[in-house]
Parts: sequence; structure tokens; C-alpha cells
Amino acid sequence: MTPHKAIVASGDPLVSDTAIQIIRQGGNAYDGIIAAGFVSAIAEPTLTSLGGGGFLMARTSEGTTKLFDFFTNTPGQGLPASDLQPHFYPITIKFANSDQDFNIGLGSVAVPGTLKGFLHVHKRLGVLPLKEILAPAIHYAKNGVLLSENQSTFLQLLEPIMTMTDTGREHYSPGGHYFKHGETLTNHDLACFLEKLASNEEHSFYQGELASRIEQDMLHGQGLLTAADLKDYQVYERDPITTQYRGKQFITNPPPSFGGSLITHALQGLEHFDFSSCAPLSPEYVHAHAAVMQHIENGRQNWGMDTSIPPKKFSRGTTHISVSDGSGNVASMTCSNGEGSGYFIPGTGIMLNNMMGEDDLHPNGFHSEPPGQRVSSMMSPSLLLEGDNIVMVIGSGGSKRIRTAITQVLSLVVDFGMNLQEAVNAPRIHWDEKMFQVEPGFTEDSLNALRELGEIKISPMKNVYFGGVHAVIPKQEGGADPRRGGAVKSFSLPECSESQSR
Repeated sequence: MTPHKAIVASGDPLVSDTAIQIIRQGGNAYDGIIAAGFVSAIAEPTLTSLGGGGFLMARTSEGTTKLFDFFTNTPGQGLPASDLQPHFYPITIKFANSDQDFNIGLGSVAVPGTLKGFLHVHKRLGVLPLKEILAPAIHYAKNGVLLSENQSTFLQLLEPIMTMTDTGREHYSPGGHYFKHGETLTNHDLACFLEKLASNEEHSFYQGELASRIEQDMLHGQGLLTAADLKDYQVYERDPITTQYRGKQFITNPPPSFGGSLITHALQGLEHFDFSSCAPLSPEYVHAHAAVMQHIENGRQNWGMDTSIPPKKFSRGTTHISVSDGSGNVASMTCSNGEGSGYFIPGTGIMLNNMMGEDDLHPNGFHSEPPGQRVSSMMSPSLLLEGDNIVMVIGSGGSKRIRTAITQVLSLVVDFGMNLQEAVNAPRIHWDEKMFQVEPGFTEDSLNALRELGEIKISPMKNVYFGGVHAVIPKQEGGADPRRGGAVKSFSLPECSESQSR
């Protein structure tokens, strides 16, 4: 039999291992990515949570492509209009170069979608029982995960949020000792919650006793999330948007999110440049990318997108997973918890998001939209096809840098045939509306080409600000971003069995 290769790229070795092990057990890409998503909530607690939101792009072996939207909604159903006011407070995070305020507290919580999205995708496309999907996450929540260097850094930055409440302190600072790199982090409350969920999905927090407890906590803490919000939350299955690039089809996240639209505009702009006679990262290549970035940013107001918000120095808590199961099924999933609100659902170990306090998600003002509206996002899980063949599965964390990170990696692979990991590792640029933020690694000639278009600021090192691209070329290779602790895992398997398709 001809061997097929399953490949996973994510932001943590345990996350990638989980998806591979699930596929080994007979699961498909969707079983693998959802199991990995549950583990990610434990292994990457500062980047994602079952109380956040996200998107998953799926293409099945039968050729069906669908975008699953389980991002957050605006809360407040059933509340008087006079109560729909922001009730959160800023908290200062001390970065190396500057301090920055984030809005947290119960009033910053949007209606969470991640848990419902995971369950929805598994039910629609998975083949293994939910109990098997949840088993790895239950194991790691009980027995613990070693805190990686990246997660330790994020934890140190977000300590005021992670330890805002007694519950947070119990989880992350037991006995007054805040967790550090190399120490074992457990979440027994989450393990218990997932064990109940494995036996009956009705034990989720979207209805019943947990929903009532959340509503009561929100009432007392000036939050807006209601039991009605939770009960009525829906996962949307959307048709993706597409564009052509060098004879290939780029497929990405449609509105109301706008990250995918910006990437398609960027690719359409790059299509006008011929890179056949220049080298990767050459002055000509860098100048072209920089000019397109400026054009896209300057045009955002014409597309109804706000450009007045100052760029953030800290990359929003976001993580990405790309999976190809070697049998024709692929999945690209990006999830986020913002920075986290600091509020934990009682008895679950799950911190809810702070999406209602994210100014770049609410350009018209905080709580300016009525309850039940989908919040927009820059997250852009994407695919690249040539005919019916899947050329690449790609996505990234990084807020506003998501679109520029994906565009640059994709271009290096398509335009120059660069190895995927090399393309992910390559230095990046980002136009932040005032200047070019630049990673080290460009030649002086390329930097001068940038200076022709605007001021530049060179970062002392490659870092999370410039995104976290995790991508897969099915049956060939994966590329995981070292900026965010990326890990690629793969294994060869026989010809797909019927159980892996659905």
C-alpha cells in the first residue's frame, strides 16, 4: 500500500502530538484538530480557552469546503438598553519597552463560542466518539503539562489578569507561588468538567446550572453575558471567499471577519509584480510587499474598516493549528481568548474572554452593537489550492499582523519554491500605519528600499509581534513558527480507510 503522511503544525508539541495520536487511532483531520484544540486550552492557557472564540476552515476528501465560524457575539440579551454600557476596567501590563493597558473584568466578556464550535465541528465531520477526542485533554488537565518557555513568558506578562480572582490565584499562584518555565501546570477543575462533557454534551456551560451561575456572577459583577446569550449562541457554517494567486486559488475567512478580505486584496496587489527575476527578500521583492501593505492599509477606510486605532505592541492571545490527515481531509483553525477577562466559570477552570474590551474589535466604540451580533476578527484560517489539489493549509496568530504574516509566507513558497519551514522562519515586515516594523535579517539594500516608502523600526529579534504562522503542505512538509513555540509532527499511515472520511 502507498504510504500517506499525516502532518500537524501548531504552537506546542503536545498540541501537535495530540492530533497525530488521534489520527493514528483512526480519526480524521477534524477529530485530530478538535482534540488538539482541547489540549491547546491547557498547554497554551494564555492564548486560547474554551471560553474564547475562533474559526475553522475545512476541506474534506470529497472536495467540500466550509468555514465554521464560532467567534464571539456581543452580549446583553434580555437586559434593558440602559444597562448595555461598558463595565470593565483597565489593567496595566508591563512590557520591556513600555506599559500598556488592557480592559478586563466581567464587563469585557463576550458570548463565548469555542466550546460550542469544537462540539459542532466534531459532530459534523468527526468519526471518533467524543470520549476519545476529550481523553488527551482530560489526561493533561489531571496530570499536568510542563510550562514551555513561551507560555511562561506570556504568563509573566499577564500575571495581573491570570491572578485577578481567588480562582485565578488557586490555578496559577497556589500558595503564593506563580508558575514558571519548566514547572507542571494542572487544571483539575477543567478535567472534571471535560469528564462530564464526555458523558453528556448537555453538561456544557451553554445551558442549565452553569449558565445560571454565570448569569448571576455577571449580574453582581456588572457583566452583560446572560443565560439567554449562551442558550441562543449559534455556530455558523459559511462559504469562504476566494481569490486567484499565480494560477492557484486562495480560500479564506469571509465577512463579517475582515482579515481574510485584507489578505485577498494583498494577493491581488502582489499579482501585478513579477518576481521571477529577483531573489527572496531582495530589495525589489521587499519594496513590492511594502507598497502593497501601505496601499491595503490606506484603503481600509473605503472598505468600512477603521484605521484610526493605534497598533498594539502586544499580540493578542491567539493560536493556530493546521492539520492534514494524509487521506484528503485538511483543517485550519485559529482560536483566541484575547488576553482573558480574569473571570473563571465556577468549577470549570475555564477563563472567559475579554473580547468586549478589545478596542480594535470595536472600531465604532465599546458596546456600540446590539446584543447577538458577531464580533469581527482578523483571524484568517486559509487554504491554497491548485485545481482540486490542496497546496497549503495555513493560518496565524498575531492580531493585525495575521494578514501580513500569512501573505509573506505564502508568497515565499509560491513565488520562489522556498521550503515551508524556511518561509515561516524568514524575517517579516509590517506597516503599522506610521512606520514599517521590521525583523532582523534583511540586507541593508532591502532596508533602504523600505526607507523609500516610509520610516522603519528594526526589532532587536524575531518575536511574537510578527505573528505565529503554522502551516502544512499535505503529504510533504509542515512549518511551525518558532516565534510562538511552533511544533511540527507527522507520521506515515496506510491508504485511508473508509472510517477516516465522513
